[in-house]
Amino acid sequence: MGEKQHGHPTHPARPPRPTRRRWWPRWSQWSRRTRIWTVVSVVGAVVIGGPVALMVWAMPALDEAGEARPLDCALVMDWAGATLPKSAEGARCTESSWLDVHDQADFRMPAAEVAGWVAGTWPGIRSETALHCSKGEDFCLHLLSDEHEIAWYDGPGQNAAGVNVSVRYEGGGTALVTVTAYTI
Repeated sequence: MGEKQHGHPTHPARPPRPTRRRWWPRWSQWSRRTRIWTVVSVVGAVVIGGPVALMVWAMPALDEAGEARPLDCALVMDWAGATLPKSAEGARCTESSWLDVHDQADFRMPAAEVAGWVAGTWPGIRSETALHCSKGEDFCLHLLSDEHEIAWYDGPGQNAAGVNVSVRYEGGGTALVTVTAYTI
C-alpha cells in the first residue's frame, strides 16, 4: 500500500480522494469585524424587517378600515333601542368599524313629530339643550348602555354601547335625524 494521506492509506492504482471544500468560510476564519457585522445585520433584519413585513401584510386590511358600508336600518335602530318612525323618509344606514363599531341611521321626518318620537322611544330621557350639542344641532341625546335602557353591542367582546341622537330642523317643516350607535 501507499503512503497515508489525511489518515487514510492510499491505494497505488487509485488517486487520493480530494478533501471536501466548503463554499462558505468557517466561523473561526472570519475576522472579528466580519462576525460583528454579520450578527448586527441579522438582528437588524429581524428587528426592523419583521414589523415592516407585518405592516405590508396588514395594509389591505387597514385600507378598508373605517369605511362606511350599507347596513339594514332595522339592525341599527334595534341596537340603538329604537324603531324607525313610520313617517321617516330617505332612511340611509351605514356601519363603519376599525377599533370601535359605529352604526349610523340618517333620515328625515316631519319636525312636529320629532319630540313625540324621541319621548316615546327613550322615555324619561331629557334631551340636551342646543348649548350642549354640536354646532348645527337643534337638540341632541347622549345615552350610554350602563346608564340608560339601550342595548349593549352583541358582537365580539360584548362591549358597552352608546347612542347619540342629533336633530337639525330644516325648512319646510322637516327635520334631519341622525342616530349613531357605537361601542365604547
